Amino acid sequence: MAIKLLLVLLLGLALLVALVQWRAARHEARAEASHPPEGEIIDVDGLPVHAKVIGNGPDLVLIHGASGNLRDFTFDFAQRLSDRYRVIMFDRPGMGYTARLPGARGAWNPRGESPQEQAALLQKAADKLGVESPIVLGHSFGGAVALAWGVQRPKDTAALVLVSAVSEPWPGGLGWIYNLSASRLGGALFVPTVTAFVPDSVVQSSIESIFAPQPAPDGYADHIGTGLTLRRSASRANAQQVHQLRPHVVEMAKLYDRLTMPVEIIHGDADTIVPMHIHAEELINDIPNGTLTRLPGMGHMPQHTAPQEVIDAIDRAAARAGLR
Repeated sequence: MAIKLLLVLLLGLALLVALVQWRAARHEARAEASHPPEGEIIDVDGLPVHAKVIGNGPDLVLIHGASGNLRDFTFDFAQRLSDRYRVIMFDRPGMGYTARLPGARGAWNPRGESPQEQAALLQKAADKLGVESPIVLGHSFGGAVALAWGVQRPKDTAALVLVSAVSEPWPGGLGWIYNLSASRLGGALFVPTVTAFVPDSVVQSSIESIFAPQPAPDGYADHIGTGLTLRRSASRANAQQVHQLRPHVVEMAKLYDRLTMPVEIIHGDADTIVPMHIHAEELINDIPNGTLTRLPGMGHMPQHTAPQEVIDAIDRAAARAGLR
């Protein structure tokens, strides 16, 4: 009797797992059908890297933050720059339509790509696009990747623009959702359940919290394609990369004296996602050629809520680098 009960329970569990995976796969297919790649797929050592290039002028690389993709910049931001820059946008590894690095693949693999590894991959893609001495802008997690880019190629980077950027070690943890999603068991079982069943109301609430205290722009969620981020592989990549970010920042911060190029830091003082006092106000003391623009009352997404201020920072970086 006990054996029969155990078999029934195992069968039920198997059916439940199969249902979750089927429903998750269906949601992923819908997301990819409604939000296909916007740009071109570049082969880098056998890995697909998704890039979009618009405009003409000095090269400007844009690197998106956590839980995002390059569509974050095509929501009425990159277009404002295309009249005087060649704007190059990338999906980071595991996000959008850029593949994960070989050592970080698999549902049961908890390893996340470091900012240094991500920068190296995107630099190779940029080389294939003929990018030369770019201004590199990074938002949030993308700011850490932009810093890694500058540290790794200090002589070939014209300037950095860091928007709400993660740059310094922070106190405390990231919460149970990141801890679970980044684990082996969570990545294999919890993440697919989220992909399969998370309600739209939770997604919208998450977006509102990221933009707070400003409201999210109308149409933002539909444009960026939240379903792309909720895909199993992308959700695992995002959780693992964020969860493992702090020790990489600790090591990278030791090298910030290499950043002799102009660095424009722009940060909202109401940002609760990446607090200004922990990151920007510490970073400005660690780099030799930086300026900090504080945005009073502004949250985590100034490229959307205060786009002109971010564009002005890019133009200042270009002028300081002798590109304008």
